[in-house]
Amino acid sequence: MNKFICCLLSCAALLVISSYGVATPINCIECHQAQVANWQLSDHAKAMAIATDDTVLADFNGSTFEHFSQSARFYTKDNSYFIEYTQGKLTQHYQVQFTFGHFPLQQYLIRIEKGRVQLFPFAWDSRSKQEGGQRWFANYATEDIYSNDRLHWLQPMQNWNGMCADCHSSGLKRNYNATQNSFSSQWNEINVGCQSCHQKVTPEHSQSASETAQNNNQAEPLAHQVQQGYWQRQGDAKTASWHGPARDNEFMDTCYSCHSLREPLTDGFTPGKAFLDQFSPTLLAQPLYHADGQIKEEVYVYGSFKQSKMHQAGVNCLDCHDAHTMKVKAQGNALCLQCHSSQDYHQPEHLNHDVDSPGGLCVNCHMPTTRYMGVDDRRDHSFKIPSPALTIEYGTPNACEQCHTDVPSEWLAEQVVKLWGGQNNATESQQAYIALQTHSQLPIERHLMLANDKQLSEIKRASAIALLPNSTQQLDNKTIQEWVTSPLPLVRLATAKIGFLLPIKERQKSYSSLLTDQYKAIRVAAVQHMIALEDDTNLAFKRAFKELLEMNKTNLWRGEGGLNTSLIHLKLNQVPQAVKALKHAINVDPYFDASYINLAEIYRSNNDIDSEHSIFMQGIKANPNSAILNYSFALALVRNAQKPLALSYFSKAKTLAPDNIQFAYAFWLALDEQGKTAQALTELKSEIQHYRNNPQLIELGMYFAQKVQDANSFRYLRNLRIQAN
Repeated sequence: MNKFICCLLSCAALLVISSYGVATPINCIECHQAQVANWQLSDHAKAMAIATDDTVLADFNGSTFEHFSQSARFYTKDNSYFIEYTQGKLTQHYQVQFTFGHFPLQQYLIRIEKGRVQLFPFAWDSRSKQEGGQRWFANYATEDIYSNDRLHWLQPMQNWNGMCADCHSSGLKRNYNATQNSFSSQWNEINVGCQSCHQKVTPEHSQSASETAQNNNQAEPLAHQVQQGYWQRQGDAKTASWHGPARDNEFMDTCYSCHSLREPLTDGFTPGKAFLDQFSPTLLAQPLYHADGQIKEEVYVYGSFKQSKMHQAGVNCLDCHDAHTMKVKAQGNALCLQCHSSQDYHQPEHLNHDVDSPGGLCVNCHMPTTRYMGVDDRRDHSFKIPSPALTIEYGTPNACEQCHTDVPSEWLAEQVVKLWGGQNNATESQQAYIALQTHSQLPIERHLMLANDKQLSEIKRASAIALLPNSTQQLDNKTIQEWVTSPLPLVRLATAKIGFLLPIKERQKSYSSLLTDQYKAIRVAAVQHMIALEDDTNLAFKRAFKELLEMNKTNLWRGEGGLNTSLIHLKLNQVPQAVKALKHAINVDPYFDASYINLAEIYRSNNDIDSEHSIFMQGIKANPNSAILNYSFALALVRNAQKPLALSYFSKAKTLAPDNIQFAYAFWLALDEQGKTAQALTELKSEIQHYRNNPQLIELGMYFAQKVQDANSFRYLRNLRIQAN
């Protein structure tokens, strides 16, 4: 039997708690029983729950787990779940309040002071024992996360209220109070329920639905599912095409709200409202994505799917996933064969693997998996064709390597040529795009051609535009005018983000129209580059600027929010307010090093050298392993004629970030200035290959060689320069 409890539901309905502890509004169940039954089979239904015997999957019967300096004992007391956690010499007991997810892992949430709920650092592998599961594991398997690390479980980066809550509960409001540095977060439904995807249910809707429920217990079709059309292959077509009125896929904005890497513009989100009115998405860039657009870091689905041919053709989430279970509509290749001809694609000539083998599954070639969170394998939704040739040239992964781990990419590339022909399946523009992402820049003419290439997907064009600061120092109105008026919102968004490349007078031309753009994300991005032209009589500016302030306010719970707020104050020449914002950022997020650097720069610009050095020392004490803090402090010491002391900080920065060319250059130059030129030359020569024979470092080494009159070293480095050219 179901139990009944009350919850903070906007339509004031009671909730049903199933045997799994998930909550569903009764007024939805009354008319939509089939949909609710399907939803209860979904991961959404188990996104979050109160910790009970029905919801906790892990072993809390006195089991223990150790990870470097951390250890835990998991136990129960008075029908509640507890964790005895030890790090170093400190042992504390925490009560588990909520479960988070269910498969292939389950995490646990701890409520601490000031309304904060934090994600415990050890999770339960809920897979079967045969799959390696039924065990505790650390969220950061190879690292010992100390208490003074930004990734420590008690720091903002592991905070449920700000980082996770809006996508694991319905109608979530963070309700962060910056003055008290506290949360009073609330939700409508504890898990991802009806109101996560459907707009707020009004009493009128509930009443009218109840009146018809007795005669018809079938749910009304969702508005976005009422589409008079269908996918069909015609004649000899290899793939299906859409027949009927143009598809309205705007409903996917609600899917994107959670299945994307994005910056929130509002406190919580509203289903049915435009994605770009509530979030500013991350575009394709390294190190988040591989150079060809395949997923690398935990970026979810939005960025990969938006670049796919599927998206270009009008395919939406519900073509493959059931609307309520969210499971795929068919198993194996049957899912793909809904639209792709079996005569063409489900044949040995195409598969080149046994149909019943892992290699014969379409998804294993076109949707390879990447493992996140220790045990969670997620499929890439860019649907790319595996290309070992691109692996050889650019280092991008290819699906073949996931099975063929014992052969080189060259052999795989040869097999692709033998079986399907063609050395490289990427077009010239696609290869130019990969080159851009690999090197972060292109000759400006080629870069602009790529940005204007309408054959590329919207998100790739936008990503190319966003990288323009690496290829040029300045743009003009003529160059950006077509982007500003583009029907593609991501192109306009990327253009808004690079407004600083336009001289002030050029920003007053077509760029200024972005202040009245349809979408908040674009208005907010543009107004940041119009602050220097602040005009109280400009209603568009005032509106966009207010939206910018509101966005930053919702993010003040973490360091980035305070940092971004300080940048606005600086543009308005409001130095005291900028200092206050950065001090707030340091207080709430003490291991975010950028706040210290920016605050030190304010002190330096106001000739307050003592405060500049003091804040650097405070930052390094809190973040001793921050390479950029050590490097920045070294520069400050050089400016203050303390070069011998600066050398030690340059050295530490180089040690902490051994791949950073700038840090290595500064350290060796500092050695030279301390009369240790021979030592600098010896070290540079021994490490130059590690830095891929960087031209700047070669020139520096040649200067050292001339200075100490080392002809052999000079010739060696000169030959490296010739080879590089």
